[in-house]
Amino acid sequence: MKVFDAKHIKNIVLLGAAKSGKTTLAETMLFEAGLIKRRGTVEGKNTISDYHEIEHQRGNSVYATALHTEWRDYKINIIDTPGLDDFVGEIISSVRVADTCVLLINAQHGIEVGTELIWNYADRYQKPVILAINQLDHAKSNFDQTLESMKQRFGSAATLMQYPVDQGENFSSIIDLLKMTMYKFPPEGGKPEKLPIPDDQKERAEELHNELVEKAAENDESLMELYFEKGSLDEDEMRQGLKIGMMNHQVFPIFCLSAKKNMGSGRMMGFIDNVAPSSIEMNPEPSDNGEVMPNQADDGTVLFVFKTLVEPNLGKMSFFKVISGSVELSKDLINHQTGQTERLNQLFIMDGKNRNPVQKLMVGDIGATLKLKATETNHTLRDKSIKHAVKPIQFPGPRIRTAIVPENKQDDEKLSEALKKIHQEDPTVEIEYSRELKQLILSCQGELHLAMVKWALKNTYFLDVDFVTPRIPYRETIQKASDASYRHKKQSGGAGQFGEVYLKIEPYQEGMAEPSGFNIRKKEETELPWGGKLVFYNCIVGGVIDIRFLPSIRKGILEKMEEGPLTGSYVRDIRVMVYDGKMHAVDSNDISFKIAGMMAFKQAFTSADPQLLEPIYDIEVVVPEELMGEVMTDLQSRRTIIQGMEVRGAYQVIKAKTPLAELDRYTTTLRSITQGRANFSTMFSGYSTVPYEIQQKLMSNYHRQVEEVHS
Repeated sequence: MKVFDAKHIKNIVLLGAAKSGKTTLAETMLFEAGLIKRRGTVEGKNTISDYHEIEHQRGNSVYATALHTEWRDYKINIIDTPGLDDFVGEIISSVRVADTCVLLINAQHGIEVGTELIWNYADRYQKPVILAINQLDHAKSNFDQTLESMKQRFGSAATLMQYPVDQGENFSSIIDLLKMTMYKFPPEGGKPEKLPIPDDQKERAEELHNELVEKAAENDESLMELYFEKGSLDEDEMRQGLKIGMMNHQVFPIFCLSAKKNMGSGRMMGFIDNVAPSSIEMNPEPSDNGEVMPNQADDGTVLFVFKTLVEPNLGKMSFFKVISGSVELSKDLINHQTGQTERLNQLFIMDGKNRNPVQKLMVGDIGATLKLKATETNHTLRDKSIKHAVKPIQFPGPRIRTAIVPENKQDDEKLSEALKKIHQEDPTVEIEYSRELKQLILSCQGELHLAMVKWALKNTYFLDVDFVTPRIPYRETIQKASDASYRHKKQSGGAGQFGEVYLKIEPYQEGMAEPSGFNIRKKEETELPWGGKLVFYNCIVGGVIDIRFLPSIRKGILEKMEEGPLTGSYVRDIRVMVYDGKMHAVDSNDISFKIAGMMAFKQAFTSADPQLLEPIYDIEVVVPEELMGEVMTDLQSRRTIIQGMEVRGAYQVIKAKTPLAELDRYTTTLRSITQGRANFSTMFSGYSTVPYEIQQKLMSNYHRQVEEVHS
C-alpha cells in the first residue's frame, strides 16, 4: 500500500447527533474514491463502519470506527463516531487524534440536542471544524432554517461555502461559492456536471461570494492588504485565508450534502485535501510535562495509543496516531508509562473490521497493531531519544453508578476479567470493588451505557449479571467527649487473659489544641485509608500498663473503627487518650489489651453523641436558560445546596452540592426533564452531617439487618 507523506495525510472525525448520517457519509466517501464497489446501508447492516453485532441490533453507531480513503493523491483517515452522549469516550478520543472535525447537521432538524452535547466536547480541543448540512434530499429538509440555527449557535464563524438550488426530494444542484460554479448531480448521484450559475441565482451567489472573500481576507493581514489592493482574492488566496481561519477557530466552512444519494461528498473531500490542515501544520501535541512533542518526519518516533479494541478471536488491537517520525514493521519502541519495550510485529490501516497490512506509516498517519504486551489507551510508545510522553486524554467522570453481581456466584472471577477488558476498550467504564460496601461498583455515563456493558457481558463473555442499587459509603464520628473503661478477663485453664483499659475520646479537628489534664508520653497520628484521622495518645502514668501493650490497644481501636456501631460504616476524625488501666503479671498479653481497647472504644463511642456523615458531591449542571427552573426545582428536592450560577456560551451553569444518596439515576431524570438538552458532571467534595430523621432510619435498617443475620 502506498506510503503518504505528512502533507498528504488528512485526519477527520465525523461528529453529529444520532441519525445525522455520519456512517452513511463515511460509506459514500469510500465509494466515491473507488475503495469499495458497492455502498452498504445502515438499514442493510452492511456498512464498513458499523460492523459490530450490537450496532446492527441498534441501528446506530456504538463504537468509533477507523477508516480511510484516497482522493486525488491525498489520504483521508476517517473516524466515524457514535452520536449518543453515553459513548462520549469514543467521541473524545477520536477528536483528540483528528486534525479536522466534520460536524454533520440534519437538514430536517438543524442544531439538535445531540449536536449541542457533542459540540461541547469537540470545542474543548479547538480543532478546525467543517459544518456539513446533510439530508438535503429529505422531503422535510429546510436549508434556510438549518442555516439560521447554525448562525445562532456558531455565530459569524459559520461560513457559507455552498447553498442548494433546490432541496427536498428534487435536490440535485449546489452552487459553490468558492469556485463560483453550479454542480448538478445525476439522479443516482456521483460525479456532477459543472455548469455556469443560472441567471436567477447570480445576484445571490455574487453577494455570498463577496462575503466569503471578506471572511477569507480578514484572517491574515497580508491577505487583507491584498484584498484592499485588488478588491478581491483568487481561489488559492481564499484557500489560504480559509485555512488560517479554520486553524484559529474563526471559520467553520458550511457544505451541502446528500450522503445517501452521494451528492456533494466529492467536493467536500476536495476541500479537505486542499484546505483542511495536516498534522504537521497543527500545533504540536502537548507533553505530560507541559512542553510540546516533536511532530516532524525527521524527529524520533512517537506513537500515541488513543483506542483499544479487544476482539475475542484476535486479542487486543491498539489504535495509534504517529505523532512524530515514522514507524516501520518490527520496530521496537519503549512504552513510556511502563518502561517495557514493545515490538510492532504487525502494522495495519483499518477499514472497519478489515485490516490492510502496511510496512510503514509516516508522521500524522493513523494505524493499528495487534497484541502489544503492556500497552493501553493513553500510553505513549517512543524512541529512546524521546524523553517525554504525549499528554493523556482526559475522559469525563462517570454520571451513573450501580452495583453488579453475577447470577452465578461462581462467575466472580470471570466477571472481573470481562469488566477489565471492557474498561480497556472504554476508559469511561470504571470498575471498583468496594471493600467497605462489599459490592462491585460499575460506573458509566448513562442508562444506555450501562445497558451496553450488560449486553457485552452476556453476548461476548457469556455472563448473566444483575444490577442492584449501590450502597452509600457513610462515615461515623462523634460530637462530644466521652470516657469509658473495659476489663477483659478470661480464664479457661492454664494461662488466662487479662487487660483493663481506661480511655477518653473526643471529636478531632485539624489544628485543635492538645488535650489538657493528661500526661502525654507519646502521640501517633494515623491517616485513615477511608479519610479522616485517628490521633492516639499514650497518657499512661506509673507503668500501670506496660508500654508494649499500647500498640495492641491502638490496633483494637482501629479494628473497631472499620465497623462503626451506628450503621457498620467506617469511623473517622477521633482522638483517643489512654490514661489508665491494669495488667496481670501472667495473664496479660496483646490479645487481652486489643479486646479491652476495642470494647472501651465502643462504649465511649456510643456515649459521645455519635453522628452519621454522608458523602457530598460538587455538581455542575449545564442547561439551556429556558429549562433552568425545572432543573433547579428537581435539584432542591434532592437536598441540594445551590452554590451559584454562571453563563457559559448559550448555556447556564448551575453549581451546587448534593448528597451522593440523592444522585442515584440523576442522569436519567435530568435527561427526561430537559429532553436530553442538559449535561452534568460531579466531583467528590467531602462529608457532611446526615439529617436526624434520615440517620434514625438508616440506623434502624442496619440494626434490623444485623438481627436478621444473627437470628
